Amino acid sequence: MSYAIFTTGGRQFRAEPGVTIRVPLLDAKPGDEVSFDHVLIASDGKEVQSGKPHIKGAKVTAEVVRHGKDKKVRIFRFARRTGYRRHAGHRQDFTEIKIADVKVG
Repeated sequence: MSYAIFTTGGRQFRAEPGVTIRVPLLDAKPGDEVSFDHVLIASDGKEVQSGKPHIKGAKVTAEVVRHGKDKKVRIFRFARRTGYRRHAGHRQDFTEIKIADVKVG
């Protein structure tokens, strides 16, 4: 089984063909094909390669499934005895992608 660990949006993800994952928002429409060439570790099922810092020629291709927003994170700031309270919420945007192929360089 081949897999790769790639980076996008400042985070690292493990990619295997056929798996659907959520990555930070990408500038692509649903149905578009995207590729990631910042592959840190890749395996073809027999041997594992690691890059310094990236593997030359390695690539992960995927299809954009949809865009969405994650669950709400509630932020509450409080200072005792002063009446200071602040409340906010945040929903992080994401792109759901389905991994099509993992090419080891």
